[in-house]
Amino acid sequence: MKVTGSGQILGAAIDGLDLSRPLADDELDALIGALGRYGVLRFPRQRLDARQLADFSARFGKLEINVANAYQEPGIPEVMTLSNIVENGRPIGLADAGQGWHTDMSYSRTIAFANVLYGIEIPMRGGKALGGTEFASMHAAYEDLPEEMKRDLEDMTILHDFEKFWESMREKGSKRPPLTEAQRKTKPPVSHPVFLAHPITGLKVLYANPGYPVRINELPPKESEKMLAYLFEHQLRPKYRYAFHWTPGDVLMWEDIGTIHNAIADYGQHEHRLIKRCQVMADRFFGDA
Repeated sequence: MKVTGSGQILGAAIDGLDLSRPLADDELDALIGALGRYGVLRFPRQRLDARQLADFSARFGKLEINVANAYQEPGIPEVMTLSNIVENGRPIGLADAGQGWHTDMSYSRTIAFANVLYGIEIPMRGGKALGGTEFASMHAAYEDLPEEMKRDLEDMTILHDFEKFWESMREKGSKRPPLTEAQRKTKPPVSHPVFLAHPITGLKVLYANPGYPVRINELPPKESEKMLAYLFEHQLRPKYRYAFHWTPGDVLMWEDIGTIHNAIADYGQHEHRLIKRCQVMADRFFGDA
């Protein structure tokens, strides 16, 4: 296994691993360490079926079954399809581009550890791959916060709400239906600390994102709104960012505790994109607390 850093604030390529084969314990440990150091990992030239993708992903923790059950892999609900392809008048996957900056599963009591995406069909235009993903480092964002602000926010918590993000996507034109009452009950708002100790690096990160947070619980509403606006602007400074661009056959993996991300909506409806995805929960680090 060879790890080659991107030379940027995030990102590394992992060569020499066939992810269709079972992952050895020492390989797993090395990849967890690489996730802590680089945040975003690329595994080029992979050939996987849905079962192999799920088996690889499950080595890192429990896999989530997404609430959007119409887009689950038949027989393997832990694998979700992300796509803009429509067949017989129906979308075959959930469109993820244009969602805006967020951290997956911050609305969950047990937060996410990592995402694993397998690129099957990637839109191209003029020889350039479209539909990439941007990331921002929350290690760096925390480090650069004013010291007084770090002290003030140290023991505060943020309320994260799944419905905020879902409805914002509908307002942007997503074809996803409104959440049912049953779906809302499975995803009630939850609170997490503004700052988390990263389970791999041991360093503090800013655990906030524009997608799901609705308020800082310990602040009056107007102060909360002002502080969240500051944090959202701060964490998206260009110096914290890294852009990933797909090649078909790539497996893209990133950790969700020290990064936030945004799928780039730079391709059209007829420029097809097909991705298979698994969401790894952070139960191995945080349990259900």
